Amino acid sequence: QLRLVQAGGGTVQPGGSLTLSCTASGYNLDHYTIQWFRQAPGKEREGASCISRSGSSTDNVDSIKGRFTASRDSDKNMRYLQLRNLQPEDTAIYYCAADFYAEKENCEPSEYYYWAQGSQVTVPG
Repeated sequence: QLRLVQAGGGTVQPGGSLTLSCTASGYNLDHYTIQWFRQAPGKEREGASCISRSGSSTDNVDSIKGRFTASRDSDKNMRYLQLRNLQPEDTAIYYCAADFYAEKENCEPSEYYYWAQGSQVTVPG
């Protein structure tokens, strides 16, 4: 059973930055497709590290493009999501998710089987 563990959430002022991390013990994350998602209060879960043009998430995901960057450090079995120029509308719980079979371009939350506990990111406004 793959267990994902996140760190790095918190409160940041508008315009600030945060970096989230995701890792797992005993499993090489290079064997999995890793994506980041977020869910704001009262809203559906949407992609934070990829673009989905399905449903109503297109505009929200497009607004993220260019500000959030996903990266990896395979030697440390770590994945990161750098959040830059954060705004109040970015306030959400951010999740690291993994799947053994999902394509790297898959931005649909339901396609991912393993989920970390989530990190609260709060941007006052």
